[in-house]
Amino acid sequence: MTGQRKDHKLRVAIIGCGGIANGKHMPSLSKIQAVEMVAFCDIIRERAEKAAKEYGTPDAKVYTDYKELLKDESIDVVHVCTPNKSHADITVDALESGKHVMCEKPMAKTAADARRMVEAAKRTGKKLTIGYQNRFRPDSEYLYAACRRGDLGDIYFAKAHAIRRRAVPTWGVFLNEEEQGGGPLIDIGTHALDLTLWMLDNYKPKTVLGTSYRKLADQRNTANAWGDWDPEKFTVEDSAFGFIVMENGATIILESSWALNTLDVGEAQTTLCGTKAGADMKDGLRINGVEFNKMYVKKLEIGSDGVDFYEGHSDDPGYKEAKAWIDAILKDTDPVVLPDQALVVTEILEAIYESAKTGKPVIFE
Repeated sequence: MTGQRKDHKLRVAIIGCGGIANGKHMPSLSKIQAVEMVAFCDIIRERAEKAAKEYGTPDAKVYTDYKELLKDESIDVVHVCTPNKSHADITVDALESGKHVMCEKPMAKTAADARRMVEAAKRTGKKLTIGYQNRFRPDSEYLYAACRRGDLGDIYFAKAHAIRRRAVPTWGVFLNEEEQGGGPLIDIGTHALDLTLWMLDNYKPKTVLGTSYRKLADQRNTANAWGDWDPEKFTVEDSAFGFIVMENGATIILESSWALNTLDVGEAQTTLCGTKAGADMKDGLRINGVEFNKMYVKKLEIGSDGVDFYEGHSDDPGYKEAKAWIDAILKDTDPVVLPDQALVVTEILEAIYESAKTGKPVIFE
């Protein structure tokens, strides 16, 4: 593998030069010495040109057709930062062209598409990961370590939180069901579910019951964080909820909303209840339990514990995600977010949508 040569920088291409590429992927990759961004693709050429100018090598190439980009055999890695609908096709094509792929979350619009991505990675032997950067937050890493050590005991009940009071994204294609496959459930609920399954280290769902609502989408003068949305373009749910029973009997409740009349807000958070202790992220990271016949609450001081100005020392989840991903390629190890794990997230999300439509639970065989 070319990435293992010490004198070689990994040549990275960005497909989709919109918000998430500019907000996370490109700034993070630019801080990694072992990387050079050599190609940029977007259906709007000006976006790709701007990205190339800001982040690319002097000879970086610009494309509007990703298939032309993939013909460049010198590219080692592709980051897919497009709307959900095109994740699978681009990822599969990139893997089959010999590239490793980081695809932004969610893995795909449908579970069938996600399975195609997993199969392509296995068939080609190339690495595939999905952009669940919340695993790399300091509180998430601490809680994950505590779970693996057994501090919480047998975790049999959990909640995955992705609730906003009034923060509907009004730009891009977020409100477009055809492009995205759904609303807050597939957008932010996916982060909360990934975090929760990762903590439990449990990827075997048995039964899923779901509900979804489009109750506030037709309202105006909404006090939305990014200005009023257009009800005619709001073709997805504004809230969705899932009740998930795992094969081992554990229960997970998933709550997701962009707009809900509640003060109990928070996203990319998990609550865990085990036989030895519990944990939540509602007021920082808190561990609760009983010791010496007394109940306790332990609140962790989790912040930056190092300097941020040199490579490898930053608490920014986006940077840590990118660094771990590049290291996995260079060292030929598994990425932190495995494609099989991300596939289960997508399968559960799809089951919630399906159950919401039919009014019946979805049973996993």
